[in-house]
Amino acid sequence: MEAPKLDFLFYPRSVAVIGASNVPGKIGNSIMRSITLKFDGKVYAVNVKGGEVEVNGKRFKVYRSIREIPDEIDVAVIAVPAKFVPDVIDECGEKGVKGAVVISAGFKEAGRVELEEELVRRAKKWGIRLVGPNCLGVTNLENGFDCNFNPPERQARPPAGKIAFMSQSGAFGAAILDWAANHEIGMSKFISLGNMADLDESDFIAYLGEDEKTGVITGYIEGVKDGRKFFNVAKEVTLKKPIIVLKAGRTEAGAKAAASHTGSLAGSYKIYEAAFEQTGVLSAKSMRQLFNYAKALAMQKPAKGNRVAIVTNGGGAGVMMSDGLLERGMKLAELSDETNERFRKDIEEGKLPHHMSYRNPIDVIGDAPSSRYELAMRYALEDPNVDVLVVIALFQSPALDEGIVEAMVRMGEYGKPIVFVAPGGDYPHRMARRMEKEAGVPVYETVEDGVDAVYALVKYGEWLRENEKL
Repeated sequence: MEAPKLDFLFYPRSVAVIGASNVPGKIGNSIMRSITLKFDGKVYAVNVKGGEVEVNGKRFKVYRSIREIPDEIDVAVIAVPAKFVPDVIDECGEKGVKGAVVISAGFKEAGRVELEEELVRRAKKWGIRLVGPNCLGVTNLENGFDCNFNPPERQARPPAGKIAFMSQSGAFGAAILDWAANHEIGMSKFISLGNMADLDESDFIAYLGEDEKTGVITGYIEGVKDGRKFFNVAKEVTLKKPIIVLKAGRTEAGAKAAASHTGSLAGSYKIYEAAFEQTGVLSAKSMRQLFNYAKALAMQKPAKGNRVAIVTNGGGAGVMMSDGLLERGMKLAELSDETNERFRKDIEEGKLPHHMSYRNPIDVIGDAPSSRYELAMRYALEDPNVDVLVVIALFQSPALDEGIVEAMVRMGEYGKPIVFVAPGGDYPHRMARRMEKEAGVPVYETVEDGVDAVYALVKYGEWLRENEKL
């Protein structure tokens, strides 16, 4: 499938907010606040009542119709009662609008299927592409175009990054953005899919597959609109970049809830699982797992195999990591005779302590400074039997100095994927942020999160190798 040309939705030069309001708390007011905060394109307010809107210290004349605006409009953001939306689409068509983000609810999800069909019919007549209806909006973290109606003091926006996220649930999508911001996870674009009356998850996957700013595509999905279309698009896009899906409606009760939520038919979860496996889509079971996978794949190359080496200053954490990796189908790398000999020689010469273990997990012991870590990491990464390296650092030990960050930067020269685990509170958190920014290595708070990260790197690497892309 050829990717739809949707740049106008994410990089508009001019936007009209239809249903703009000067009343704080109204959705039309919140959308105006969001759009005018960082976006430097032209923004116009539209409301049949006319008047003025003042937001973010800026004043906007309110036009009674989009047709009155003395400028071309790329995108209309519509937040008026559902029954008026088809007529508003006609006005947008007369104005030459390319795309409409329909925030308004009260369509298929409320049993008004005919109204939604009429909305689509009018949009097709004018060649307008629709997002929604019944959606939260779209956000481009790169250029600040943001028509999400949740105000920033209630729902933070993450920094710009490589992860795109689309959601069939607006509220869940908002929570994801807030969570990502709190964890400093960079995102490229956010799309609230809503009812998918026109543009669906497959269209956006195809578009994001060609988007240079997006490295990983993620989504919360209750049900796909067109199974065959999704299958074909996903199979093609996963050969270029990873797709991670959190599929809701896995149980019968969940599927019924999805139908009443966005009018989505969830279908048998086993069918979805089979489709994900056949198309290379990674299936996440929780929000946390979704971003554990995404962060790893956004920051590291896929693994060329499933053999993992562990370097740790805590024996217990190494054991837990070993269990977790084996339970998820990975292997502990069997270090080569040459690597073992290097460790033995360094111990004999006093470069490494006699009481450390180097059989993998490589336990550098609780009194290890960064220099000891670096030696162990180098030996592991230089071993041809190692595909992925996991580094566990218990920063509670006073021996572990901040030189570990510079050491991790140097480990990048080996070109093998690395996952870092740093459990604890404030100090480990600060070191983790430095590690990610300076070394480009993803850091996780728990062993279990680290296992997720390794799994994603290995599983996606397997898919690429099966298709001769790695």
